[in-house]
Amino acid sequence: MASSLEALKSSVEAALGEYLVSAVIDRHELTIVCRTASIVEACNRLKDTAELRFEQCIDLCGIDYSTYKDGAWNGARFAVVCHLLSISNNQRIRVRFFAEDDDFPLVPSLVPVWSGVNWFEREAFDLYGIVFEGHPDLRRLLTDYGFVGHPFRKDFPLSGHVEMRYDPEQARVIYQPVTIEPREITPRIIREETYGG
Repeated sequence: MASSLEALKSSVEAALGEYLVSAVIDRHELTIVCRTASIVEACNRLKDTAELRFEQCIDLCGIDYSTYKDGAWNGARFAVVCHLLSISNNQRIRVRFFAEDDDFPLVPSLVPVWSGVNWFEREAFDLYGIVFEGHPDLRRLLTDYGFVGHPFRKDFPLSGHVEMRYDPEQARVIYQPVTIEPREITPRIIREETYGG
């Protein structure tokens, strides 16, 4: 396995050249970090180079590194991670690239390379606030259109900002500030002698 991963790493390094920041084999997986400004070109090379042929992006997700390793992270806060599959060569690779601005994370869309990442990018936008420049229809996917914030960010409050409820007097759904009181949850302990037996 190690020899095939080393060969894949060499092929990726040769194909990407200046687009590549790093390539690491860890836990029998190859992870590469690419320059964000040229991520579309890098992914096209990964897809079109004969010895690589990563035809499918099987997953794309956002990551918030703000509290990674108890705050020991010193790089950009937001990253996008893609998992690619080469059916032709029976190989997998992980590609990561970072948004340069932590306040307004902006990265190029990969929809022109793999059209199937459309909803993955919408999900990363909705949950992390990562904006995919050039996306054909970037809008919320899982939360309501009036939702405030991005719930997978590490600084998002656990109870949220607003709650939605039906108001019978107004005969419609309304939004109001969260009224949930923080509480300590104590697990229930079952001490019946015949329990489970």
